[in-house]
Amino acid sequence: MLLALPGTVGSETAPIVVGMSAAFQGPSRGLGIELYRGAAAYLQSVNRRGGVRGRPVVIKPYDDSYQPTPAIANTIRLVDKDEAFLLFGYVGTPTVTRVLPVLKTFESLDILLLFPFTGAQPQREPPYDRFVFNLRASYRQETEGLVDHLVAVGRKRIGVYYQIDAYGRSGWDGVRRALGDQGLKIASEATYRRGAAFSESFREQVDILRRPGADAVICIGAYPACAGFIRDARRAGWNVPIANVSFVGSESLLELLRPSGHTQGLINSQVVPSYTDTTLPGVREYRSLMEGAPMPPRDVLGSAAYPPIAHSFVSMEGFLDARLLVELLRRMGPKLERSRIRPVMESMRDLDLGIGAPVSFGPDRNQGLDTIYYTTVEEGRFVPLTDWSAFAP
Repeated sequence: MLLALPGTVGSETAPIVVGMSAAFQGPSRGLGIELYRGAAAYLQSVNRRGGVRGRPVVIKPYDDSYQPTPAIANTIRLVDKDEAFLLFGYVGTPTVTRVLPVLKTFESLDILLLFPFTGAQPQREPPYDRFVFNLRASYRQETEGLVDHLVAVGRKRIGVYYQIDAYGRSGWDGVRRALGDQGLKIASEATYRRGAAFSESFREQVDILRRPGADAVICIGAYPACAGFIRDARRAGWNVPIANVSFVGSESLLELLRPSGHTQGLINSQVVPSYTDTTLPGVREYRSLMEGAPMPPRDVLGSAAYPPIAHSFVSMEGFLDARLLVELLRRMGPKLERSRIRPVMESMRDLDLGIGAPVSFGPDRNQGLDTIYYTTVEEGRFVPLTDWSAFAP
C-alpha cells in the first residue's frame, strides 16, 4: 500500500471515506436515517459499477442524536481517527453551527463539510462560509417564499412556532425579515425545546399563538414537535394554514398525523423537487435505487426499531447530495487531495443533476440551488401546491 500524504486518500484502491454525523437515534432520527439512505442508495450503485476510478465511496456515520456536543466529538474522531477525506451530510443547525469553529481549527488540513441538511445562515456567511458547500437553498429563501405567498392570499397576521435554538432563531429571523419587507410584523410567537416528543402537549403554544389573532403559522422545528403542535391546534378547533420548512421531514411529520386525520391545511416548503415527478430523470433514478437503499449500521442506529420510508424529500436530498459528491470526486481526477476540493467545487457551473434546476458554485457562491418548491397534503401524501387561493381567508 502506498503511504498517504497529508490530505490525500491513501492508495489507488483504498475506499474514499466521507464522514457523517447526524441524528440516527432519538426523536429526530428519521432525518438522519433517510438522508443516509438516499445518499447510500446512490453510492451503492456507483460502487457496484467500480466506484470512482476503482475506489469505493463509503460513508462513515456516527450518531449525534441532534445534539451539538456529540456532533463535535464525532467530527474530531472522523478527522483524527477515521481520516475522512471530507465531511458530508451533517444534519441540523444546532449541530452544524457548533461544528463550524471546529472546522476552522482543522483549516490547515483543508477539511470541508459538504451539503449539510440545514438552511441556516452561519455556514453561508463569513467567517465560516469557506469551510462549507451547500446544495440546498437557505431558510431565508424558504421563509421568504412562504411569507410572500401567504400574504398574497390575504394572510397577513402570521405567527411563528419555533425550536428555541440556533435553528429556530434562524427561521424566525427569516420570517421577520420577509414580513418587514412588506411592512408587516410577526403577529405572535411561541417556542418549544429541542428534543420535545410528539406525545407531549403543545396546547400552551397553540393558545399563545392564537390569542393575538394569527391567521397563519409558520413552523421552524423538527417533525415530532411540529406534528404535536398541529395535532393540538386542530383539536382546539384552530384551522388556520400551518406551514413548515423543509427540515421538518414531511413524510415523518405525516406519519405521526395520519392516525388522527389532522392533515388538512398544511403547507410545506421543499428544497428538492417532488419525488413523484417522474418526468425528471433524476427522480426516476432515485426511485429505481431506493428499493435497495441500505440502512445505517446497527451500532449507529441503536436498538430501537425504525421502519424505513419508501420515498421522501429527505432521502431525495441525500440522493442528490451523493450525486454531487461523486461528480466532485470524478472531476478531481486520480490524485485526490483535500486542497483541490474547493477549486473543483467552485468551477462547477450549470451542472445537471436531473432535476430541471442547474447547480452552480463559484468563488463567491457556496450554495448550489436556489429553487423553493411548495407542497400540500392530498389523499394522504404531500403533493406539489399549485393553487394558493385555497389558503385564502
